[in-house]
Amino acid sequence: MLKIGIVGLPNVGKSTLFNALTKASVPAENYPFCTIDPSVGVVGVPDARLGALTEFSKSEKTIPAVIEFVDIAGLVKGAATGEGLGNQFLSNIRETDAILQVVRFFDDPNVLHVEKTIEPYKDIEIINLELVLADAEQVRKRRDKIEGDIKAGRKEFVAEDVVLVKLAQGFAMGKLALHAGLTEEEKKLVAHLNLLTMKPILYAFNKKSGGQSLNEIGDGRAERAYELVKTLGGQHLFLDAATEHELNEVADNDRASFRQELGVSEDGFAGLIRGAYETLGLISFFTTGTDETRAWTIKEGSTAPVAGAAIHNDFLTKFIRAEVIEWDKLIAAGSYPAAREKGQVRTEGKEYIVRDGDVIEFLHG
Repeated sequence: MLKIGIVGLPNVGKSTLFNALTKASVPAENYPFCTIDPSVGVVGVPDARLGALTEFSKSEKTIPAVIEFVDIAGLVKGAATGEGLGNQFLSNIRETDAILQVVRFFDDPNVLHVEKTIEPYKDIEIINLELVLADAEQVRKRRDKIEGDIKAGRKEFVAEDVVLVKLAQGFAMGKLALHAGLTEEEKKLVAHLNLLTMKPILYAFNKKSGGQSLNEIGDGRAERAYELVKTLGGQHLFLDAATEHELNEVADNDRASFRQELGVSEDGFAGLIRGAYETLGLISFFTTGTDETRAWTIKEGSTAPVAGAAIHNDFLTKFIRAEVIEWDKLIAAGSYPAAREKGQVRTEGKEYIVRDGDVIEFLHG
């Protein structure tokens, strides 16, 4: 299961977003550190293709792909050295696949800001620096731990220390581990450290309806934030956490008009999920039948056996072949037999690279 940690300074909308995502009740009051323990919510990935395939197969069950979101308490400057609620919360992020950094992107004198001024690029720098400092400490402790092994000339530890030195040098310059210039082999040597700044970071700019969003004000603050994210090699998206939370209370068929009234054109969740998938290089394939229609999440570029392993390990080790058709071609054909008659259902072997939207039947020994 894909696991994403939601981080950010206090009062930027993290818990409001989490509530909206999971319809769970975690505290989201207007004061710092209201989130005392990390909260976890499992969210179904919205995908219109899934509904279409369910209807096509007249499936009894529909099972979406899921993402686990972890709401982490607000970090402040000095968190890595124990300020605020300290680095106990940074350790919770280590277990995630990616980081969603929520950044306040609106003016509102009634909502407190821990740094007193609204300047998104500075907020990003504060959070990233805390992540870097936490990683630097992790690397320092690791080097101390393996010092004896290095002196004893144990090759694997000597090789690891070369990578640790490279990371330490990058951290000293404020660089994320992602930007330390490690090769894929070097990354494997330090993967066990689960470094925070080695994880992909998706930046969510939290706007507010009513003309106070920084991208509408046009005073340069938005542009400075865009430029920083670009230099970090990251991606950003916009959302309105408060509006998305309110929409949880609106009937499904009324949401479009409600969005229109508030001037929020796109479903913020859909954009967030799409951004997460792009950042992590993920795609979905489907299995469908009368029992269930289900979406499966895999890494882009996965072969058929690797994709099959998302369902069961036997599909990886005992893979024989896969029958594949694009989801829209299957629906247009009207039935599997009709699709087969048209030659649209393909038989693929171990080398086949699964594509987003494939409907697959696996055969194993």
